Amino acid sequence: MDEPRASAAPEPLRLFAVAIVGRPNVGKSTLFNRLTGRRLALVDDTPGLTRDRREGRARLGPLVFRVFDTAGFEDADDASLEARMRRQTEEAARVADLVLFVIDARLGVTPLDREFARVLRRIGRPVRVVANKCEGRAGVPGLADAHALGYGDPIAVSAEHAEGFAGLQAAIAAVMPEEIRAAATAAGDEPDIAALPPEDRPIRLAIIGRPNVGKSTLVNRLLGEERMLTGPEAGITRDAVETEWQWHGRRLRLVDTAGMRRKARIDDRLERLAVSDSLRVIRECQVAALILDATQPLEKQDLQIARLVVEEGRALVIVVNKWDLVEDPQAVLRELRRRLEMSLPQVRGV
Repeated sequence: MDEPRASAAPEPLRLFAVAIVGRPNVGKSTLFNRLTGRRLALVDDTPGLTRDRREGRARLGPLVFRVFDTAGFEDADDASLEARMRRQTEEAARVADLVLFVIDARLGVTPLDREFARVLRRIGRPVRVVANKCEGRAGVPGLADAHALGYGDPIAVSAEHAEGFAGLQAAIAAVMPEEIRAAATAAGDEPDIAALPPEDRPIRLAIIGRPNVGKSTLVNRLLGEERMLTGPEAGITRDAVETEWQWHGRRLRLVDTAGMRRKARIDDRLERLAVSDSLRVIRECQVAALILDATQPLEKQDLQIARLVVEEGRALVIVVNKWDLVEDPQAVLRELRRRLEMSLPQVRGV
């Protein structure tokens, strides 16, 4: 199989990059959503909901910049899922121009916060501590403790209530080079996609399917980097992650989604949230690529997802992954075509 001849979509201008990092459940995704002005990241009280690195375009006063949401930092350094999440978080810190190290001011500085402060010191990027959940007086003791992390005066905010953002704006402006700030301000916000000519609008391509069929692996291969977490565990991806991509000069937005199981098998609240997010992506995309496992092609759930795409009026592409494991390719293809014609006659020839 030939390698895809593609590259990441170029930024229209050099945008300052800010990474939001910290322990699980300190409010990183809430802060990310506030800065981007959109509910791009799932938010829940359960620690560890965010797993993949997510990117968005943020505006804070006159400042325009890129912002990364990251998985909660875990003290793990092996082949486990937690360790792979940690490496994604550290990579986001390395490529950022400024790291916002978020702590929960109501809990104060924890041993894991101190360990992460040492990790960030080794990475060597500019860091500011953001003491979140400072609404009321409950965060005052933790705000004082934050000085011990060694990154100067902490910035007191409440991401939930949008408080303290003037101080955050000042902290980012102090690090952002003037020429980058001026260029981003002059460029303004991204153009309204609906106002662009059809040929210039990015195609929103949703990567969908059952758990563990290789959706995130495919996205990584197309992007040419390990952007999405992958592994043998089913259900690693929890919320939809959108990434700019370019194919032969055509702009696309790849959207990796959580695996969708049958409703009867979903008994976890976080999985229900993830599936709901995947359904939203299908409704909003132009093209949906349904990934099948070649060793278990077109199961009942695959057909159900395909029908959903068709009912929403989206273009459907069938992608059969793990083809190297198939012993008789022609026989599998014949069976796939036969089942598609029988079960999805409304998309004959897809």
